[in-house]
Amino acid sequence: MRTDDWRKSSYSSEGNACLYVSALDNATIRLRESDEPETILTTNPGTLRDLIRSAKAGRLDHLGTA
Repeated sequence: MRTDDWRKSSYSSEGNACLYVSALDNATIRLRESDEPETILTTNPGTLRDLIRSAKAGRLDHLGTA
């Protein structure tokens, strides 16, 4: 895999915990985190869009509580 296939999120700061995104084609999106770059999540644009909308709306906030 070429390193230039991945784009770092503009919301990620320098250092650890950076999110990287790569689109293989119009139907497949890959996500990885800088601390574990060998772990790659694969999704599609619609599902990723729904996840982002849910997070922005606060519907996932309860997942961060212990």
